[in-house]
Amino acid sequence: MDEKSFLLIKELTQVQGASGSEEDVRQLMAAKLAPLVDRVEYDGLGGVFGIKESKNPDAPRVMVAAHMDEVGFMLTQIMKNGMMRVQPLGGWNPYVVSAQRFTLKTRQGDYPIISSSIPPHLLRGSSAGQGKVEVSDILFDAGFESEEEAKSFGVRPGDSIVPDVETIKTANGKNIICKAWDNRYGCVAVLEMFEALKDVELPFTLIGGANVQEEVGLRGARPSAHKFKPDIFFAVDCSPANDLDGKQENFGKLGEGFLVRIFDPGMIMLKSMHEFVIDVAEKNHIPHQYFVSKGGTDAGAAHLVNDGIPSAVIGVPGRYIHTHQTMFRMSDYEAARQMLIASMKTLTPELINTIIYGK
Repeated sequence: MDEKSFLLIKELTQVQGASGSEEDVRQLMAAKLAPLVDRVEYDGLGGVFGIKESKNPDAPRVMVAAHMDEVGFMLTQIMKNGMMRVQPLGGWNPYVVSAQRFTLKTRQGDYPIISSSIPPHLLRGSSAGQGKVEVSDILFDAGFESEEEAKSFGVRPGDSIVPDVETIKTANGKNIICKAWDNRYGCVAVLEMFEALKDVELPFTLIGGANVQEEVGLRGARPSAHKFKPDIFFAVDCSPANDLDGKQENFGKLGEGFLVRIFDPGMIMLKSMHEFVIDVAEKNHIPHQYFVSKGGTDAGAAHLVNDGIPSAVIGVPGRYIHTHQTMFRMSDYEAARQMLIASMKTLTPELINTIIYGK
């Protein structure tokens, strides 16, 4: 495992930014993009993108987009006793929310906070804890004794609550355990792509960065794709691994390479784009696996913008995504990074024209 990549992964996964509160991630991405590109630009919702200009003003435009937000919660109510109710930001399995450590982000500072649970001692002889669990049933506790005390620390409805997790390696050094790999993976990949291409003259203008609010309905991809008007679009995003039971027919297995997403409810990859992705992967001997998903990515939103934008997803699988602890295989990330860089080095105006028009 490359230590430089690990330290970048650690930095980007440990920074906190739920949907709608991505400012810390945005600032970090902008600072890291700036020395690698000609300029950094933002869209109106807060997406941040580096621009590597072609010397040809009529060159086509290629966009590579991660999303910077992670799943979290929004504080919706401070109760009289200081406990708090929340609204999920992104999809959560309610059974993994309780008894976890989070950060409550406010205008006056960041505070530790935990999600409530019922100790087994209090369940004896009781019907509490039985039946279906809803996130709305789970309270959050920052240790404040009253609503007034919480407000005196600057806590207000609308504040974000984000998992607090350290990024670590597994014992064999092959995997990483962290939060927010969905989708700081894409943020890391975009940065390492630009670093690899820093001294490469491309025959197209490359726009790469990260959208906001993907986890709450692919909201950031529409304004950014409209603003930058790419001819083709690549999303770089993490998807759920389904390899725990060993069934070969399941999609998304750690250690088998990057994901070629051929179908999800929001997008069918165009045949010409599919052929391009597979050709690049096979020519460069990059490990890859096909993936069919029940969820979408920013490619699903971007490909319908303007007059239609041929799009693809260069993905990686992660176990236990949308929780505090995701595990991913570093070799899958390395395959995705290699694929992203090889794709940019392979694309030409003629190939882009073929992808769009089939000519």
